Amino acid sequence: MTVLRAHQLVIRIPGRASGYPLDLAFEPGQTWGVLGPNGAGKSTLLHTLAGLHAPRAGQVSLDGDDVGHLSRRAVAKKLGLLFQDRHDGFPATVTETTLIGRHPFLSPWQSETAEDLAMVDEALATLGLSELADRLVSTLSGGERQRVALATLLTQTPSVWLADEPTNHLDLHHQVETMALLSKQACRGGTVVMCLHDLNLAARWCDHILLLYANGDACWGTAADMLVPEALETLYDQALTVAEIDGSPVFVPRA
Repeated sequence: MTVLRAHQLVIRIPGRASGYPLDLAFEPGQTWGVLGPNGAGKSTLLHTLAGLHAPRAGQVSLDGDDVGHLSRRAVAKKLGLLFQDRHDGFPATVTETTLIGRHPFLSPWQSETAEDLAMVDEALATLGLSELADRLVSTLSGGERQRVALATLLTQTPSVWLADEPTNHLDLHHQVETMALLSKQACRGGTVVMCLHDLNLAARWCDHILLLYANGDACWGTAADMLVPEALETLYDQALTVAEIDGSPVFVPRA
């Protein structure tokens, strides 16, 4: 069953009159990597899939319903979005911020339950943030804030995970942990779509790839078909050397 679908979708990019229509079905258990140069529309695509941006043409459906016609609460019960950048709206602790993930499931003025708090504790433990639970988010490093955002998404328990540069600000260890966490969601039947700049993370963790070109063109398919030097060198206008380590291709830019 298709959870998220793009029907002849053309996203809105300033200065671009049109683009290649995307006709994509994102299935449970799949992990998609969205690759492309700066300005190709990767973040805009995720925001459009989440219903935050209206498309230039076409439609996005979530469990068969037009995402543009659903309430934000209804969307948030099924779909979670990890933004590339975020800003602190007001002073809040790590626990208070992570609890936001439960808000779509609470009625107006309803307080969080013991079960909600337990889910937050589990998410913070998963992301290695338990000792920071009472810290103000504004006092954290960029990497710690990124992990708080991931913990918030984890408490939201979406079936569709849209992640814009999920490894932003993270050190190598936490990059691997984050990609493993997202992979686990797909293994549990979730649908994961993430924008990445690191080809090697895409090669290691993604089973499907969408390539977005700067001129609005696009192509997609399995990782085995898409992650080939010919396609990637054209995508980035960059010569690449490819090797294989532990069964996965590794891409290195050539001078």
